[in-house]
Amino acid sequence: MANVFTIPAGAPFADTLVRGLLARIDARDPMALSRASIYLPTRRGARTLSENFARAMGGAALLPDIHALGELDEDEFLLDPSAENLDLLPKIKPIRERMLLARLVLRWDRARGGSLNFAQSAALARGLSTFFNEVETQGADLSKLQDLAPAALAGHWAEVKEFLAILHEWWPGVLADEKAMSPAAHRNASLAALARRFESNPPQEPVIAAGSTGSIPATAQLLRVIAQLPQGAVILPGLDRELDEKSWAELDPGHPQFGMKQLLGVIGAARSDVRDWHDAPAMRARETLLREALRPAPTTDAWRALAEHGGGAIAAGIEGLSVVEAAHPGEEAAAIALMLRETLETKDKTAALVTPDRNLARRVAAELGRWNISIDDSAGRPLSHTPPGTFLNLLAEAAEAEFAPVPLLALLKHPLAAGAMSAGDFRARVRELDRFVLRGVRPDPGLNGIANAIPQANEALSAWFARVAAFLKPLEDIANAKALALNDAIAAHIEVAEGLSATDAEPGPARLYHGPAGEAAAGLIAEFSEGSADIPLADFKSYAALFASLAQERAVRPAFGKHPRLSILGPLEARMQSFDLVVLGGLNEGTWPPAAPADAWLSRPMRKTLGLEQPERRIGLAAHDFATLAAGPRVILTRALKEEGSPAVASRWLQRIAQLCKGLGARLDAHAPYAAYAAALDAAEGPAKPVARPAPRPPVSARPRKLPVTDIELWVRDPYAIYAKRILDLRPLDALDAEIGPLERGSAIHKALENFVRAHPDALPENAEAELIAQAERIFRAQNTPASVLALWMPRFERAAPAFLAIERRRRALIARSHLEARGTRTFAGPAGEFLLYGYADRIDELKSGGAAIVDYKTGKPPSIKQVEILLASQLPLEGAILLEGGFEGIGALEPKDLLYIHFAGKKSPVEEQHTKIDAETLSRKVAETLAQWIARFDDEATGYPARDKIERAREHGDYDHLARVREWSLTGWEDGE
Repeated sequence: MANVFTIPAGAPFADTLVRGLLARIDARDPMALSRASIYLPTRRGARTLSENFARAMGGAALLPDIHALGELDEDEFLLDPSAENLDLLPKIKPIRERMLLARLVLRWDRARGGSLNFAQSAALARGLSTFFNEVETQGADLSKLQDLAPAALAGHWAEVKEFLAILHEWWPGVLADEKAMSPAAHRNASLAALARRFESNPPQEPVIAAGSTGSIPATAQLLRVIAQLPQGAVILPGLDRELDEKSWAELDPGHPQFGMKQLLGVIGAARSDVRDWHDAPAMRARETLLREALRPAPTTDAWRALAEHGGGAIAAGIEGLSVVEAAHPGEEAAAIALMLRETLETKDKTAALVTPDRNLARRVAAELGRWNISIDDSAGRPLSHTPPGTFLNLLAEAAEAEFAPVPLLALLKHPLAAGAMSAGDFRARVRELDRFVLRGVRPDPGLNGIANAIPQANEALSAWFARVAAFLKPLEDIANAKALALNDAIAAHIEVAEGLSATDAEPGPARLYHGPAGEAAAGLIAEFSEGSADIPLADFKSYAALFASLAQERAVRPAFGKHPRLSILGPLEARMQSFDLVVLGGLNEGTWPPAAPADAWLSRPMRKTLGLEQPERRIGLAAHDFATLAAGPRVILTRALKEEGSPAVASRWLQRIAQLCKGLGARLDAHAPYAAYAAALDAAEGPAKPVARPAPRPPVSARPRKLPVTDIELWVRDPYAIYAKRILDLRPLDALDAEIGPLERGSAIHKALENFVRAHPDALPENAEAELIAQAERIFRAQNTPASVLALWMPRFERAAPAFLAIERRRRALIARSHLEARGTRTFAGPAGEFLLYGYADRIDELKSGGAAIVDYKTGKPPSIKQVEILLASQLPLEGAILLEGGFEGIGALEPKDLLYIHFAGKKSPVEEQHTKIDAETLSRKVAETLAQWIARFDDEATGYPARDKIERAREHGDYDHLARVREWSLTGWEDGE
């Protein structure tokens, strides 16, 4: 009979395993325990078992040989063949496998005339690797690929078969050249060799395999052999021996016991043959609740019998089980953090959050930080989210972008960037480069482009950037190479990273590779370099994406036991652990259980033909973990009602437990107070008072006594902007590497028209159209307008030029003389003293009939007459007011006869004229009077500068809206504040 045992789901697994083994060995032989061998699924399980032995034996002792096998959810095979004296070819390193497969994908793509880059090929190679490992793990036959889809089906399947042929036809030869085995084949061979050794020479000492579900076929075969050994034992986690035979016969892949049933079939044991490993305090009532709630759907009619007996067993199983439903993931994390924090109030009590949701795990760790509790998710975090990872990623991205301003500054502002200087001095230079050099300009590509943008007068900044450029130059040279080896790119990347991260007191490697994240970065770099030997990289453009993907996949794990009483674990890691409180978090469909993964390559019938298991198998494994963990003495189940703003569906297991309890009249505690506590934790005390619209009242002596014509409109629309701009003297920073847009287009057109009119003040030349277009093109090119933008702007200007010239010819007959960019001023008397209005007029045309026309070129939408009258668009009439007083240099006092907008890109014509309908002189005088009243109003200290006084709330955005905190008060009211 096979030696198969079980430890109930509700019993502490590791403790029961230790006590059972100690009860079986000869206590008189001090070496008996050390001769035993124990095989466990995970490294954490091995550590836990060692600790349990130490506690049970009262301190130091000779322990058994404890080995970690690895399970289907593990990233890698954990058994060390060399430690077991198994003679096998080495396993190919994961990155080496990825690079070689990427090269094959690229070859396949080029043969089909494709254009994949190396990073895209590597992404496809990752999918190929996963598929191939699944095929080899389950012993599927790739030779059946040709028979998967009949020719009548869509051509897509033919392409899939052709692509997967890479694995069947090319990959074995590559592995042979490498003298290595694929990871799955290496694992299968290792387990098979160990099983053969046990069969051919059965050990006479105890050999125990505990906690494994045999989800890997090769592991199941090893367990079969161990179960037959003279002193062998296979200890199953949470085998349900009470489930009725009908349900047992109808188990589906999504049921918690499906894997146990498969494993018993491989071992050749019946469920009735399985014995208890050792007496253990089990939660029989809880196991009954979970068994009934999760029983196969075709047999749920058994619930009627439970109802007839009053559901007492179910009610007893609910004791110690609670449900917390939070409003959103943030509240769920805060509630869980409160549960863990509460546990620490009781001496020696332990608690753990178990969840497959890494985002929830990180949120909980962050929430615990408010009580200075340091705890990390045992799954770690991606290297790309750590300082060394982000620094290396930013460096690669900056090089790929030819060190454009935005990625360059992101790199240089990283805390690890120091350029062999003190970190503070280096950061000060970076801020200087940002503020005074790179704002509002678009330098030429490359490091030389940045260097040339630095003013020659700033010698200190130029010298500093020359040092920085010297550090970055090797990577720029590699990035500009036409063809290169991947190893050359890696070497340059790391050389520059180590040099740039050095300070004046500490070398770069010491800073870059410090701590767990630095060690992970060093490990990735070493493996990447080793795995990239003889791999070509067509161009550098794909390097940054390739490195980023590898950094994202590399986990940085914390030191074991960071907190002595609290843990955050994944379901597989928690399988052998026991805690006073277990929180099962993230119980929503798609998270726990995860959605059945869609196969990118094969349909379900194709998987079956090939001999692969269906995706629901993983849901069954997750269900087993859930049922085992939920059987503990004190368990809280949590979920968020919404995820990313949308309603979330509760986990099928949670739904079943709730429905069973409801149908039997038992009360599942869904009112644990933790969600309410979490919501109250950050709630404001009392009702929040709406923030008032700011309206500062500076002393009159601090208020501006002069403004340009263009700021009067701003003063009326948004007085707060004048306060920030003219009193606080704040200016918005120009954008970094900003795209050329409407502002630059308008400036260029204004300049082109000014140059043309200045060059031809009298009669227009015969080739006026060609000359005007050439003038515009010269100006566009002088401001480094990109070719893609020029391709849009020039055709528009070419269409507008004839229309403008037609207007110009007609108006020239009325004009005596034109004045371009005329500067003018006018003084207004105010209660606090004189107020100066100044500005430049685009064009003032003295008319032969007397008076003058004031012209404004508009590339945007001209204002309405109503806006002009109330100073919301007052530039032209204010210029008319200056003209009335003779304020324009070289012109003298004239009456404004016409206020004219010449609008480019008009609706009906490429160029349109828009005249103010009110008499120009009347309008100019009226606007001057209104301005005088406005000046007097703000010469009163009681008048504040309210934000967005006459701005349509939703449509317009101001440069100082963030300073005025517009979003805080604009939805609650417009009451003025201070």
